[in-house]
Amino acid sequence: MAEFPEGIKVALVHDWLTGMRGGERVLEGICELFPKADLFTLIHIKGQVSAVIENRKIHASFVQRLPLAKRYYRHYLPLFPTAIERFDMMGFDLVISSSHCVAKGVITSPYSCHISYVHTPMRYVWEMYHQYFGEERLGKLGRMLIPYFANYLRMWDVASSKRVDYFVANSKNVAERIEKHYGRKSHVVYPPVDVERFKVGNDEGYYLVVSAFAPYKRIDLAVDAFNRLGLPLKIAGSGQDYKEIKRMCKPNVELLGWVSDEDVTELFSNAKALIFPQEEDFGITPVEAQASGKPVIAYGKGGVLESIDGVRIGDESKIDWPNRPLGVLFKDQTPESLMAAVKFFENNRDRFLPEFAVENSKRFSKERFKNEMLQFCKKCYEEFSKQGPPLS
Repeated sequence: MAEFPEGIKVALVHDWLTGMRGGERVLEGICELFPKADLFTLIHIKGQVSAVIENRKIHASFVQRLPLAKRYYRHYLPLFPTAIERFDMMGFDLVISSSHCVAKGVITSPYSCHISYVHTPMRYVWEMYHQYFGEERLGKLGRMLIPYFANYLRMWDVASSKRVDYFVANSKNVAERIEKHYGRKSHVVYPPVDVERFKVGNDEGYYLVVSAFAPYKRIDLAVDAFNRLGLPLKIAGSGQDYKEIKRMCKPNVELLGWVSDEDVTELFSNAKALIFPQEEDFGITPVEAQASGKPVIAYGKGGVLESIDGVRIGDESKIDWPNRPLGVLFKDQTPESLMAAVKFFENNRDRFLPEFAVENSKRFSKERFKNEMLQFCKKCYEEFSKQGPPLS
C-alpha cells in the first residue's frame, strides 16, 4: 500500500452519522487510512456507527442541537449548507469529504487540498426530486415552499462544487452525473465491500431485500410484485417509508426491520436471490449477495451494471446469456417487469452458479478500496503541494 506523507493534519467531513449504510462503509475505510483525523458531521447519534468511526474526535454542527433533530434531521435540509459552511477547516493540510448531500461544500483554506468522495450529487434536488417531493408526497405548505428551497439547493450545490480540488466518484455512473451537474472530471474508486464476512450457505426458498426504506429504493415495487407472485420475500431495513410499506404486505412478505450485520450475513447466506428494484448510484448489497454466492435480480439501470453481468430480459426472443451469468436484469421499473424476471430466474436457476458470484465479488474488496484511495490521495496531495489547486 502506498505511503502517505507523515505529519500532515487531516480532516474528514461526512454528511451525518445516524447509521451504517453504504456511505458510512466508505467513511469507515477512509477512517482506517487516516486514524488520527478529526471528523466533522452535521449530526452524530452516538452508537449508530462502527467503533472505527466512533473512536475519534467528532465535531457535530448546530443542527445537532435543534429540536427533535436526532429523529427528524432531514426536515432541516434547507439549513444544511449553512451548517456545513460554519465548520472551521483552517489549519488542515488535507480535507477529505464523503458526500451525498452537502459535505463537499465545506469551506477550506486556500492551502488545504480538498478531495471529495461523492456517493452521488444531491439526488433529492436533481434526478430524483419528483420521487422525494412529488405533489402526492407533500401537503399544501410543502407544495408551496419546497420548489423554492430545491432551486436554492441546486444553485448552492453547483456553486460549492468549485471548492473541491479533486473529485472521486463511487462509480462510472456517478462520475457521469458529476460531470453533467458540476462540469468536473472525477476519478472512480468503487466502494469497499467486506466480502470476507459473507459465506455461501443453503437455499431456504426465500427472496431477499436489504435496503433503507427511502422513496427511490422502490421497495413498494418489490412488495407489489411478490404480493402477486405469492413467493416468500424477506425485507431487512428501516426508514421513512416503513409504515407505508408495512400496510402493503401480504402474509408471504415479511418485514424484519433493522437487523445486525451478523443477521444480514445469515440472511444472504440462506436466500434464493437478492431483489434489487431501485436505480442505484453503485449498490453495495448486490456485491454482498454475490459474496454469498447468490444471484441478483435487479432493475437494469445505474451502478448495478458495473458489478453484475446479468441476463437482460424484456424481449424474450433476444435473450443473450453472458458466459458467467450473475443475475437477471429487468427492463422496466414496474411490478410486471420484476415478476417476469423472477419467473425467468425460477425457470433457469441451475445456470447461476455460486462460484461465479463469489469470484466476481472479490473485485470490490475493502483492501482494494483502501489501496486505490490512498494512492489517489497521495497523488493529489503531492500535485496540489507543488502546483496549487487545479483549474478544472
